[in-house]
Amino acid sequence: MLSAFVTDRAHRAVEAIGAAARREVGPYSPREQRPLRGYLAIAGAYTAAVAVGSLAVRTRGQRLPHIATRDVALIGCATFQLSHMLAKRPIASPLRAPFTVFDGVTGPAELQEEVRGDGLRHAVGELLTCPFCLAHWVATAFGFAFVLAPEPTRVVAALLSAEALANFAQLAHTAVEHGVE
Repeated sequence: MLSAFVTDRAHRAVEAIGAAARREVGPYSPREQRPLRGYLAIAGAYTAAVAVGSLAVRTRGQRLPHIATRDVALIGCATFQLSHMLAKRPIASPLRAPFTVFDGVTGPAELQEEVRGDGLRHAVGELLTCPFCLAHWVATAFGFAFVLAPEPTRVVAALLSAEALANFAQLAHTAVEHGVE
């Protein structure tokens, strides 16, 4: 009987929160398209991914390791590179194509794409074209990978970090060659 009471209260609370959220969607951005439901779905997917990762760590009986500053720097550099690669590089454009429209080239091996669609499709397009937004997902994936398989994760992170450093060196070389203004 108590559980039915609690379940009923929880159900009513969820319905009240949902009703309040629906009332706020329209006035939130009357002149711009802001796919709040899509953002909510993405946040839910992220939360589910973190729950699955946490369950994987717990089921293996692993403890969270201390992450050394050098590993944070390595994963940070690798997160930058992978996020940028996924959001801007031509090689990842097939992943973004269902959610974007090609709009030109913005730099060496870098594309400009406009987000298309409505709702969830638009929200996913925004996520996939924003290296800052993707970095959160990529860093989280690196975090779980680091806990579950630290050595292979360090290798992947080192390779991506080396690529990022090489890209910066290429851009610096090009700037020097063409004269920096």
